[in-house]
Amino acid sequence: MTVRYLKKADKTPETETASAQQVVSAMLAEIGAHGEAAVRAYARRLDQWDGDIVVTRAEIGRRSAEVPAQVRRDIDFAIAQVREFALAQRQSLHEFSVELHPGVTAGQRVIPVNVAGCYAPTGRYAHIASAYMGVATAKAAGVETIIACSGPFRGAPMHPCLLYAFDRAGADVVMTLGGVQAIASMAYGLFTGKPADVIVGPGNKFVAGAKRALFGTVGIDVFAGPSEIAVIADDSADPAIVASDLVGQAEHGQESPAWLFSTSRPLADQVLQRVPALIAQLPPTAREAAASAWRDYGEVIVCDTREEVAALSDRYASEHLEIHAANLDWWLEHLTCYGSLFLGEEATVAFGDKASGPNHVLPTKGAARYSGGLSVHKFMKTLTWQRMTRAGARDIGAVTARIARLEGMEAHARTADDRLAKYFPGTAFELGVPVST
Repeated sequence: MTVRYLKKADKTPETETASAQQVVSAMLAEIGAHGEAAVRAYARRLDQWDGDIVVTRAEIGRRSAEVPAQVRRDIDFAIAQVREFALAQRQSLHEFSVELHPGVTAGQRVIPVNVAGCYAPTGRYAHIASAYMGVATAKAAGVETIIACSGPFRGAPMHPCLLYAFDRAGADVVMTLGGVQAIASMAYGLFTGKPADVIVGPGNKFVAGAKRALFGTVGIDVFAGPSEIAVIADDSADPAIVASDLVGQAEHGQESPAWLFSTSRPLADQVLQRVPALIAQLPPTAREAAASAWRDYGEVIVCDTREEVAALSDRYASEHLEIHAANLDWWLEHLTCYGSLFLGEEATVAFGDKASGPNHVLPTKGAARYSGGLSVHKFMKTLTWQRMTRAGARDIGAVTARIARLEGMEAHARTADDRLAKYFPGTAFELGVPVST
């Protein structure tokens, strides 16, 4: 494979993980020991928040009234898009039963978890879209109780548009909490008395670290860290649009990788020239984030063939993957590792981030090699069941007894022996040789 780096990153998405995990471990230990008091202390210290943690219905109504009518319509439109896609996903899951052997019937039920925790980050930006991405999807899954968390916005209470989005999407409880303390509170059921079965939502390295540490205590969506974008572009691509899309995702934060994989050296050179100017034109907050992200994590790589590009892209397994190249169906067929795929210039990541429908909570740091993004499936449990007649137990019982004895598991074997003796008295079965040790 011929791979030429026109720009290579100084850092990788894993660069800052170890130090963050130490902070997360200490915070979780403190919250585990002191509960709500520790959470309140972290809220005061880290977010300068000393108000109520659980937002009252009256406060939700009052703050939602501050949201302009057009903004409410836009949020409602986006919620409907996300909900419709999630409902279609829900309909793709089916319950069934099948007779595997005469008298032996097995099947599956598909049911939602009871309690979901949905997190939306805050900080540089008010992540309104993250509010409905989690809650609307959990609602479509049929989750009975949905607890939503986001931090105060720039020293004030939660952003009113984000609060409106949580409420309209279907949250049952909304809490003003951010970061590790939010994830821990949902996991342990603090302030609500209802520990989450699953926690979903994007966040920074500390939020990702908390979800990683608590996985097992609760289920999670994906190990989602700082946002990533990769763009595959050939000589048919518009370098101005490609550069714009790379910068559009780099503004997420200082640790957000932006990668270009191309078969065209002229296209790659033009993009390299355009990106710094686009970053310089951004408002200060976005400019600072995008400049650092591009400097430390940005890469531009040129390959000779589209097959080489596809293999390289699968190795990176980016969170968002845009295709600005000919024959989109070829790319759809051959690419296998990405969080979400955006085919053609018209389908930019920003559309998926905000309003097109598929969820924007996606795997990062290579996790797309083995996981998809947040979907209605993350809130569902596929539960198996089985039932059999006594005639069906005859063959199953004899095979079970013999295999159990081969393994040396005599007590297992005897549960089969006992049933065969009860159901078929006087019948001789070949049940294997009991293990003497």
